[in-house]
Amino acid sequence: MSDQSLNHNIEISVKILPKAIQKVKNVKNSGQNQGKFLRIGVSGGGCNGFQYLFNLDDKFNEDDIIIYKEGKEIIAVTDKMSQEFLKNSEVDFIEELGGSEFKIKNPNASSSCGCGSSFNV
Repeated sequence: MSDQSLNHNIEISVKILPKAIQKVKNVKNSGQNQGKFLRIGVSGGGCNGFQYLFNLDDKFNEDDIIIYKEGKEIIAVTDKMSQEFLKNSEVDFIEELGGSEFKIKNPNASSSCGCGSSFNV
């Protein structure tokens, strides 16, 4: 199965890469996380203007937009405000010697900080 066939975007063009999908599924299947999904957001702040937020959530809000789902299972969502900042981005899960994290490759960002968790447009 190709990466493209795994990507079931609903309303916005954010690509969730296979490692990120698998990480969310693994977390969802552990303990008290069943039924939760990854919430990806953008807020003001950080060392470069805006910062990415990643949280597990089980409450779907009225202004939420599903980024990725498989069947009836929601994997990732964002909100309408964050949608504009995330268009055409890719979300991956990176495991390195120093730690592991969700990482966003965002073509809309004109600059980002050294740690990659904040950006400017």
